[in-house]
Amino acid sequence: MQQMTAIAITRPGGPEVLQPVKLAVPVPGPGQVLVHVKAAGINRPDVLQRKGAYPPPPGAPDTPGLEIAGEVAGLGPGVKRYEAGDRVCALVPGGGYAEFAVVHEDNALPVPPGLSFAEAAAIPETFFTVWTNVFDRGRLAAGETLLIHGGSSGIGTTAIMLAKALGARVVVTAGSDEKCKACLDLGADLAINYRTRDFVAELAGQSIQPDVILDMVGGDYVARNLKAAALHGRIVNIAFQAGSRVEVDLMPIMLKRLTLTGSTLRPRSVAEKAEIARALEETVWPLIAAGQVSPRIYRTFPLAEAAAAHALMESSEHIGKIVLLI
Repeated sequence: MQQMTAIAITRPGGPEVLQPVKLAVPVPGPGQVLVHVKAAGINRPDVLQRKGAYPPPPGAPDTPGLEIAGEVAGLGPGVKRYEAGDRVCALVPGGGYAEFAVVHEDNALPVPPGLSFAEAAAIPETFFTVWTNVFDRGRLAAGETLLIHGGSSGIGTTAIMLAKALGARVVVTAGSDEKCKACLDLGADLAINYRTRDFVAELAGQSIQPDVILDMVGGDYVARNLKAAALHGRIVNIAFQAGSRVEVDLMPIMLKRLTLTGSTLRPRSVAEKAEIARALEETVWPLIAAGQVSPRIYRTFPLAEAAAAHALMESSEHIGKIVLLI
């Protein structure tokens, strides 16, 4: 049986529990392609999985990694779109930190022309997440204002570029003046250093009321988002770095007719993810091809240094994506 190098979570814990191991190369099932992985993106859910707080969905590999780019190396029964040698990037339910991974062909997309494998691997998790939360659930429209908490993260930088490219005004919060400048350089209209300024007061002082708020913080940001949001505003929670349990005053929701919602991506079905993939290929891939949107990579690491990549992710020093090269 052919073997490959992969990164295993040897036990729940810190970055040091990520260790290279030898595993059998997976076999693609019906509708699946085997991808010879060239690069894999690092994401916050990987960190949570490593700590034992975010187990993979049923049937997914225990190996972490939710987004990959590489070449098609094998085809399962019934595959129609791809052939061996095709360059693809893909959203996978797990198993990305490895030399080979399988994915349903409907959850894979062609690598946009001109992009490296590292750049392509920085697309799936963040672009799928931003699209389904900001544009599907949040219904952001041209001319509206989007507030992004964590603007310098992989999700944040993607949301800035997509929202601006599709005609929205963008406000972000970030944790340093350097990060705020990076967000402005990407096209954000206003960047607020949350360590030195209160975003609710800052927005009120400039008469800015966000129509959509993308929140990865939770905690006390929930009540502050309700206060800052515009009439008919939509607040979308995708993570809770400051905690998911909060006490909420429903009055602002009633008076402003707000929508408070959220979602996760990993547990969704192949069909649901395929729907997002089709929307991205139709709307976003032309923007990438035109150079209007491109993934921002902060640093790359060899596969064997996945622990160092996780340590950087947890430091929050990065601006943009962290990618493993395989």
